[in-house]
Amino acid sequence: MSEERVQKVLSRMGFGSRREIERWIEQGRVKVNGEACTLGDRVKPGDRVHVNGKRIIVREEKQEETRVIMYHKPEGEVCTRSDPERRPTVFDHLPKAGRARWVSIGRLDINTSGLLLFTTNGELANRMMHPSNEIEREYAVRVNGTVTKDILSQLKTEVMLEDGPAHFDDIQDGGGEGYNHWYYVVIREGRNREVRRLWEAVGIRVSRLMRVRYGNIILPKSLRKGRTKDLDASDIRQLGELVGLELEVKSRAPAKKRGWPEAKKVYSRASKKTAVRKKRSPVKKRTR
Repeated sequence: MSEERVQKVLSRMGFGSRREIERWIEQGRVKVNGEACTLGDRVKPGDRVHVNGKRIIVREEKQEETRVIMYHKPEGEVCTRSDPERRPTVFDHLPKAGRARWVSIGRLDINTSGLLLFTTNGELANRMMHPSNEIEREYAVRVNGTVTKDILSQLKTEVMLEDGPAHFDDIQDGGGEGYNHWYYVVIREGRNREVRRLWEAVGIRVSRLMRVRYGNIILPKSLRKGRTKDLDASDIRQLGELVGLELEVKSRAPAKKRGWPEAKKVYSRASKKTAVRKKRSPVKKRTR
């Protein structure tokens, strides 16, 4: 292995996403050969790297097996490894990753439930989250307020937020009435609280928010809150194909798969990046 940037090496080894490791470097939590690391520093095999005081052995690059799991996050959990307020975190319920570490592919805020993906491959996580790859995230949203055709049109065109313009790539009516009206919305970036802020910007309050799809992975109806499930080899390879990565994947025993109603039918007729969910009954009628 020739010299590579510190964040790339540590990310590939499963210590976190590149963005997360860059924050550690800025906070002075990473040292190389006894010196505080700075953004842009490179390492090679044999260099002494310490993260939070723990020594990391930098070895020749070797493609390790990539694991990806899905987790059904309940409301009330935060997406950090440890929380100063001692709130429960999503990492509390993950299985052991062997010699690797789980890296979160994106986040959900404390009041949002649904699909979270974790992987042992930091490069896969980085590419899945990078805005340039435009990976779709789909959410089921319960709203309070009168949603007119003009509001829906505006949400699909452009809404100005404090951090720049944003919009939904697709909106489907999920049914329901009054305070129990649901929509399915699709975005291609992961800005903080973007779905909630888009609705709030047009005067509509979100009363419940749930992620139901990330890329080609759909949250199974059978996966209960607080539970995890390993993705099978074909699903992991498809994730790699979305972001141009060829992954080393070990085949695992197939599990019975149950998706949201008609999800498979939708994906059989459309590409992974443009598939949208057909009009359905509200989430309340099909979740426990």
